[in-house]
Amino acid sequence: MMGVSISWGSADLRLADVWRVVLAHLVGGASVDSATDAIVWNIRLPRVILSALIGAALAGAGVVFQGVLRNPLADPYILGVSSGAALGAALALLTGLGTTLWGEWSVPLWAFLFAAIALFLVLGLARRGMRTETLILSGVVVQAFFGAMLMLLISVTSAEEMQRIQFWIMGSVSLREWQHIYAVLPFFLAGGVVVWLMSRTLNLFALGERYAGHLGVSVNRTRTWLLLLATLMTAAAVAVSGTIGFVGLVIPHMMRRMIGPDHRVLFPVSVLSGAVFLVAADTLARTVLEPRELPIGVVTALVGVPFFAWQLRRGIRLGQ
Repeated sequence: MMGVSISWGSADLRLADVWRVVLAHLVGGASVDSATDAIVWNIRLPRVILSALIGAALAGAGVVFQGVLRNPLADPYILGVSSGAALGAALALLTGLGTTLWGEWSVPLWAFLFAAIALFLVLGLARRGMRTETLILSGVVVQAFFGAMLMLLISVTSAEEMQRIQFWIMGSVSLREWQHIYAVLPFFLAGGVVVWLMSRTLNLFALGERYAGHLGVSVNRTRTWLLLLATLMTAAAVAVSGTIGFVGLVIPHMMRRMIGPDHRVLFPVSVLSGAVFLVAADTLARTVLEPRELPIGVVTALVGVPFFAWQLRRGIRLGQ
């Protein structure tokens, strides 16, 4: 899928040329045309790899949110966590904080800080119960608040910065380079590996918090850590791509129906499926209206909104 995505675009390339460029950089293969090398190595390959990382991070975070909260509609975007991360990232970018303190990791860390604030606000508003309606309404409130703060921040910037940030908010991986991958990868690996190691605990949460507690799980502490790890993966993705919604909702739910609820398998399969899904979505975003480019968030919303409506209607019908 990645090879096809790299070869498909305004300058169509043969798949053999794509692999020749990659091998030339990795192991010193045959020489290639300089224009082809620039397109593949400097433009398309970083973009495709980043799309895969973002899709994997969002899908993995969705698995955790749905598993811990035992809610099929739990998702970083719907619960307002992505909006909090977007506000933190925009604040870091527009004030220059993104180039200080921690270098290229500053923006993801600021995004994580505000995403964690959004998470605890949602959980605080829904503290009387984790029913679907309560969580969704809490997420709507938090998302609206952070969205308003983000719009306020953008409104006091220059026209050039406003246009750039607005397109970024809708979700985009255009003009991304290798350093953006390096900014996401450590946080994704740290969060993903720990979550996978805790997948047995996630299985216990699926049976109920009381049952998990009887089996020796420290419910409150473990729930907090798992949600923070999912928030970390979400923040890292949002910091470089903006808010891309519904990946964490659609992919985990589809994979759960296909392979079952065992998180030891569900989590890695969802991560891989999320990567494939977002690479495909980004390929459509940059080619369907060529030479213009759609925000990738538009493509994922066209898939996710009908799915969300169907799942919400189904949950209400079943009394969940």
